[in-house]
Amino acid sequence: MSDWQKTNWRSKPRIQMPDYTDSVALEAIEAKLSQFPPLVFAGEARRLKAHLAAAGRGEAFLLQGGDCAESFDQFSADAIRDTFKVMLQMAMVLTYGAKVPVVKVGRMAGQFAKPRSAPTEVINGVELPSYRGDIINELAFTPEARSPNPSKMLQAYTQAAATLNLLRAFSTGGYADVNQVHAWTLGFTESEKAEAYREMANRITDTLDFMNAAGVTKETAHTLQSVDFYTSHEGLLLEYEEALTRLDSTSGKWLAGSGHMIWIGDRTRQPDGAHVEFCSGVLNPIGLKCGPTTTADDLKVLMEKLNPENEEGKLTLIARFGAGKAAEHLPRLVQAVKEVGAHVTWVCDPMHGNTIKSATGYKTRPFERVLGEVRDFFAVHKAEGTIPGGVHFEMTGQDVTECTGGLYDVTEENLSDRYHTACDPRLNASQSLELAFLVSEELSQQRGK
Repeated sequence: MSDWQKTNWRSKPRIQMPDYTDSVALEAIEAKLSQFPPLVFAGEARRLKAHLAAAGRGEAFLLQGGDCAESFDQFSADAIRDTFKVMLQMAMVLTYGAKVPVVKVGRMAGQFAKPRSAPTEVINGVELPSYRGDIINELAFTPEARSPNPSKMLQAYTQAAATLNLLRAFSTGGYADVNQVHAWTLGFTESEKAEAYREMANRITDTLDFMNAAGVTKETAHTLQSVDFYTSHEGLLLEYEEALTRLDSTSGKWLAGSGHMIWIGDRTRQPDGAHVEFCSGVLNPIGLKCGPTTTADDLKVLMEKLNPENEEGKLTLIARFGAGKAAEHLPRLVQAVKEVGAHVTWVCDPMHGNTIKSATGYKTRPFERVLGEVRDFFAVHKAEGTIPGGVHFEMTGQDVTECTGGLYDVTEENLSDRYHTACDPRLNASQSLELAFLVSEELSQQRGK
């Protein structure tokens, strides 16, 4: 929109955002952030949009993954490296199954804010604001910790910048070498429990051996030792998003400089709301979470608002229904997209609809339910003749015990062993890679390869 301004959202209804009590302090932080360099650049966002367009056509496949909510306390180079490493392994396995390039997008360097089901929580008769992520307040249950603090935006920016710096080094500095990534994956499949995946790993080995024999080596093909890696987060805290929004001199359009891709959550997708208004005016690729309450009419309005020029790669629809529910809800949305001829990239988020409370009191996500929703997603697209363009996981490279099931059979009793998430349960490294093998098999079958 030519008349769109980055402040337009302020006149719209806002939800899932904090009420800062010190407006002077808030304005000072926003002014300081607005002077900082953007974290990403317009050319990168345009390149990601082209990759997502390819995924929407079935010429690529999106792997989007990372933390539920990034933490200030758990921030470390090792944690970033481990998640990046597992995503590279997953991408290699998915590439083999899909026979197309895998677009790698981390939920990293900005995933600091979280929507909550209630604005406050009560513990032992004391009511305080809900924890909304480290960019807003703190997890400790005290009035001071739970008060929204605008200065946390500066810490989030600094951590995001450091994360991006390391990711860019890993992406181009040899760490992403395809042979090294495959060696890590072979280590996983050597386990007796991973026998089911050994055959595919061996086929990947054969392919790499053939490429090497044919003279396609890391010395002759730069793409074998470097990767494109993009960042994404939910664009929830609009004061932060606005402060980092910049005018792109090349195109004359506005760039959300906080991350390559931002998405709108299922709770904040009101067509006349602040979040949709903000996302409607930036050049970045936009994700839209679609849950069970999304109607066909809702979706048509949102597609028109968020992608009025019907650009390929601009809008990614992220389906999140819950195992057994995709067959009920996804077809009507797929048909709505067909009816208006919209260009979208369909992605499956099998995490958010499958959170349960275990008998031991921990929130968890059973691995089989996560896999079940992925299979439902593929089945619907096969029936509709449409393209399943990618997957979106909450995951970590750490050896946590937050989701039950998987090869090493995390049980409800194991959840307390290494339950580290500040918000929702994540797949651990082993579960993430196992899921990649299973999704790869689905892709092979879907594409008849």
